[in-house]
Amino acid sequence: MSKLSTFLIIVLFTCVLKAQSNSENTHNTEQDTINKSAFLKQLGNGYFPTKYFNFDLRYLIKYNQYEALRTGLGGITNDNFSEKLRLNTYVVYGFRDHRFKYSFGTGLRLNEKTNTWLNASYTDDLQESGSSTFLTDKRFFQFFEPRLLNISLFHKHTTRAISIEHQLSPELQTETQLAWSYIVPTYDYTFLLDGNSYTTFHISTFKTSLQWSPFSHYQLIDNKYVETKSGYPKFTLQYTKSFKNFEKSDFNFSKLDFRIIHEIDYHNDSKTEITVVSGVTNGETPLTHLYHAYPNNINKATIMQRFSVAGLNSFETMYFNEFFSDKFTTFQFKHYFKPFIISKRFKPQFVLISRYAIGDIAHIERHQNVSFKSLKHGYTESGFEINKLLFGFGLSFTYRYGAYHLPNIDDNIAVKFTFNVTL
Repeated sequence: MSKLSTFLIIVLFTCVLKAQSNSENTHNTEQDTINKSAFLKQLGNGYFPTKYFNFDLRYLIKYNQYEALRTGLGGITNDNFSEKLRLNTYVVYGFRDHRFKYSFGTGLRLNEKTNTWLNASYTDDLQESGSSTFLTDKRFFQFFEPRLLNISLFHKHTTRAISIEHQLSPELQTETQLAWSYIVPTYDYTFLLDGNSYTTFHISTFKTSLQWSPFSHYQLIDNKYVETKSGYPKFTLQYTKSFKNFEKSDFNFSKLDFRIIHEIDYHNDSKTEITVVSGVTNGETPLTHLYHAYPNNINKATIMQRFSVAGLNSFETMYFNEFFSDKFTTFQFKHYFKPFIISKRFKPQFVLISRYAIGDIAHIERHQNVSFKSLKHGYTESGFEINKLLFGFGLSFTYRYGAYHLPNIDDNIAVKFTFNVTL
């Protein structure tokens, strides 16, 4: 399934670029360059632009262990439609669970220079249990998200949300959200609390997120601040509070999430990336809102049966649903060596990788019908990648060692494809 998804994406982009090139032959050379650059930027942000509506490429085709093939359409209106009002929506269908998922929302711009928007949305969809995302991360996009292929632990959620985005300064972007969710795990799970058993639950949350990029360069273009050069390190902080008995909410808990991304560029096509992610939750937190440290290894017997596609920031030897934590920290180190220039089109790149995770969990007895471990002894894996061997594909080898090393040597090894496309 991963090869099919990748092939379809490559075919789509090839056709799009060819059509764009043909349509621009009637323009002068300078305008051609501008149009193509703008078009590629839209693709890099995950959109296929039309006159009034930009189609969102995230919803075209995906695959996971619960829905199998997931496909649909979605997108957002652009400035030609309105510079002060935006509408966004998507509809997808899962071929294994035979269920439509959808979302629709709207945004009203309150201030152009500070990019201040008031948003409202309604979503009926799935979410991976144990995942933790930052509100400001929706500005980032990956053409191919290989980790999604292997996810099996989802919960259904019906969520109403209102939020406000605001750029406090060019370097500091914020978003604050109020959300009301009804959650139904798709797996056998019971949360025990004060003598009560919950198999479904309501959660009402207040969430605020800040992304600070103090070393990036910005320029005021068309009355908007635009990042012209990405600088590091970048910092993201997010606070979440769930209120019990507010709009039927069942639990009272809080979460604090933090991330640092640092990149050292050596100006010879080699670089070092360091990513630190940390989170802690206190209170009555169900499994759906705990942390899983982003595993990416499926529970099968042999190395070749586990052969899939490596993620960008996931633990390749950590099995799905093996660990959950209410407090955790992960550290990831990647060093990209200068590519080997074998020919004009063939430039493979060697990457060294090391990852570490540590965490813990209190009140593990509250989580019934599921079995998992804590990360209190520290989890370590290291390995390497050889990227861009053929059509963006490469190979990854990772080895698990340390406190959670497994008795069967094969169970500690992950061999996978990598996939890298740069526009």
